[in-house]
Amino acid sequence: METLETTAVVRRRMSRQKSRNTGVEVALRKLLHGSGLRYRIHRRPVKGVRREADIVFGPARVAVFVDGCFWHGCPEHATWPRNNADFWRKKIEGNRSRDLDTDARLAIAGWLSVRIWEHEDPAEAAERVIATVAERRDALGVPARNGHSRAI
Repeated sequence: METLETTAVVRRRMSRQKSRNTGVEVALRKLLHGSGLRYRIHRRPVKGVRREADIVFGPARVAVFVDGCFWHGCPEHATWPRNNADFWRKKIEGNRSRDLDTDARLAIAGWLSVRIWEHEDPAEAAERVIATVAERRDALGVPARNGHSRAI
């Protein structure tokens, strides 16, 4: 493994970065749950594909990924570190490539990926997810839960 030039402060900060249950992810889940949607969290939508979605709507076949601006190279907020620049460019571009591959694999299996950037307003992101799940349920003929029109 490549030895990286770093400091204790940077190592400590990077090791504390959450990969699940981030503030944006939790805020999004609360809004989705409050709207009547039910879902699973941190699941692999498709067996045999070792990729985990942050939020999964099984019957509608919708997988939601909340992507961090740094880690996934957000077009608006991506920063390219100067220290260990080659390592970070490969890492972030590898994440981008894996995201595209994940979306393609899920699409082949009949799933739809929804990508949310961490900088997006959770309420706007929730509206997008709610609309997507409703459209997919209609298209796939999935009935609303418990007969409630609100429980999409």
